[in-house]
Amino acid sequence: MEKVWLKSYESHVPPSIVYPPVPLYQLMDDAAKKYPNNTAIIYGGVVHQLGGALMDAKMTFQQLQDITNRFAAALQGLGVKKGDRVALFLPNCPQFPIAYYATLKAGGIVVPCNPLYVARELEHQVNDAGAETIVVLSRFYPIVKQIQSHTKLKNVIVTNAKEYFPGLLKTLFTLAVEKKEGHRVDITGEANTYWFQDLLAKAPATPQPVDVKPQDTAVLLYTGGTTGVPKGAELSHRNIVANAVQCKHWIGAREGQETTVTSLPLFHSYGMTTCMNLSMYIGGAMLLIPNPRDLDHILKAINKHHPTMFPGVPTMYVAINNHPDVSKYNLKSIRACVSGAAGLPVDVQKKFQELTGGRLVEGYGLSETSPVTHANPIFGNNKIGTIGVPWPDTEAKIIDLETGTKEMPLGETGELVIRGPQVMKGYWNMPDETKNTLRDGWLYTGDIARMDQDGYFQIVDRKKDMIIAGGFNIYPRDVEEVLYRHPKVKEVVVAGVPDIYRGETVKAYIVLKEGQTATAEEIIDFCRQNLAKFKVPTAVEFRDSLPKTMVGKILRRMLVEEEKKKLAEKK
Repeated sequence: MEKVWLKSYESHVPPSIVYPPVPLYQLMDDAAKKYPNNTAIIYGGVVHQLGGALMDAKMTFQQLQDITNRFAAALQGLGVKKGDRVALFLPNCPQFPIAYYATLKAGGIVVPCNPLYVARELEHQVNDAGAETIVVLSRFYPIVKQIQSHTKLKNVIVTNAKEYFPGLLKTLFTLAVEKKEGHRVDITGEANTYWFQDLLAKAPATPQPVDVKPQDTAVLLYTGGTTGVPKGAELSHRNIVANAVQCKHWIGAREGQETTVTSLPLFHSYGMTTCMNLSMYIGGAMLLIPNPRDLDHILKAINKHHPTMFPGVPTMYVAINNHPDVSKYNLKSIRACVSGAAGLPVDVQKKFQELTGGRLVEGYGLSETSPVTHANPIFGNNKIGTIGVPWPDTEAKIIDLETGTKEMPLGETGELVIRGPQVMKGYWNMPDETKNTLRDGWLYTGDIARMDQDGYFQIVDRKKDMIIAGGFNIYPRDVEEVLYRHPKVKEVVVAGVPDIYRGETVKAYIVLKEGQTATAEEIIDFCRQNLAKFKVPTAVEFRDSLPKTMVGKILRRMLVEEEKKKLAEKK
């Protein structure tokens, strides 16, 4: 197929790349060799007892490598061997990259778990992955203890958020936790349960070498939990290494010079690649933010440490744009941001670029693709409203929705299918799902898109999110783009809800900007002026907030389920 998108590549982006045939942990080892004294991690927090001051500590690549080697040896001492799954139930903290790369060095497979999971969700994922070891933050330990007898967990390793804090912050944190919770976590007498630091203290300095090949599975990334049973996308070392290398070339990241705002959760594929693995590959620093919704921490950290890159999701940029004190902070160090996980509204993009002077472009990816496959050129031709063009060595095309085999002409909508070195091996222990999603080497994304004459792709919507009202196909993003232009609207999501007459009808859920008021009729009138009649919402609901994943993606399907439940209760 003709790769028309190549003509849109910036001069520093090659159409094809030779990827290092190494295991994923080698990225960290190479950075420690090249830049031993460079900062790898900046970690801390806002201290309210000191008037909201930001206190943090730094860890060099040499220190990170030394601790990781010891933890890999500790895992081996607990019996972790090649192919064993190790679950990480952690927020963004230094222990996450330590445990991640240590697991890979020990020959294991990383199973990142969402720290917002309740016991039932964690139990399903641990059991589905067959994990026998878990690394957990102390505050989440009661959840692990609750499910342990219902799983195959043999080793529970407990760590504390304060372990890598600077001295004063560590003391203040300890006092605050004890005052709030009244006690420290006690694992005394718990079988096969260990403190992270105790294992490090007793472990050899280096692990036993394990023969890890690029095609071996590195990570099981669970996806699809909001629309069905979560599936483990099986990503190889080569998949993830390739995506980090592609990312470096696309952004034009400078070796040893970049600092990345790491507020995207590292358990999520987007944060894993664009923040953590990219930083390892280029010898750059991660500015770790434990809570992605802690805007004060994010803004103070940018103001203090002058990071250069800020991957995020639209809700993060919306929140910063609307922060009442944003003008107090110097955000001008930010030079490159790729937004993913959801469509980037045009007005959000423009305002964030005005605030920072940097470039914010929309990209696209999936957990199944490590995750990034497309992005707009950072400094080149940014076609607003599109996800840009396929990355090096990545092919994409639009296939008809009826047969799933016919390639659609330019400008026509259909399902987006992708192939490239970052595409997963398949779904863990789900051969039928794998067969449906991977066909003849192509990944069927489930997203409806179109491609223009320059090879730029536009996501129209997800197949599952498309609204069919009165026989018309309505894409929520079309309506959302209009509503984001309304001067009173801060956040919005549009969904198809059950309707006796139309089958489905369009409903808008809106969070207004602070201090603003509006009526449903006012919003509907605005849409009438800017949309075809069949796309205009017939219902508007104002909310204080919208349901979101930890990464900040709005849970449209949760709102639809609420509507269905209301309808069922009426009957």
